[in-house]
Amino acid sequence: MLIVHVFVHVKPDCIEAFKTASLDNARHSVREPGIARFDLIQQADDPTRFVLVEVYRTVEATARHKETAHYARWRDAVAEMMAEPRSSAKYHNLFPADAGWDYPAGV
Repeated sequence: MLIVHVFVHVKPDCIEAFKTASLDNARHSVREPGIARFDLIQQADDPTRFVLVEVYRTVEATARHKETAHYARWRDAVAEMMAEPRSSAKYHNLFPADAGWDYPAGV
């Protein structure tokens, strides 16, 4: 497993458009076989800040994700919405076990 946290700061007037584009990307991303989870969270005390929590089954799955149409659509749609360049940090799984990261059936 490779867990990537992507930190995003958007312009205040772009919050809703960013959410719309990012939810579309997340809904398509969870269908990729190489992705166990793809969560979008918004900071409670600063609604211009978001974190994408991307959980990949393999390192190779990250490259395949960036080749998808939905990622390209998201990347292009949100490019001008950023208040600053997005950043990321990569993590290795400790707990739960790898199988514990999967969404329940029906998500």
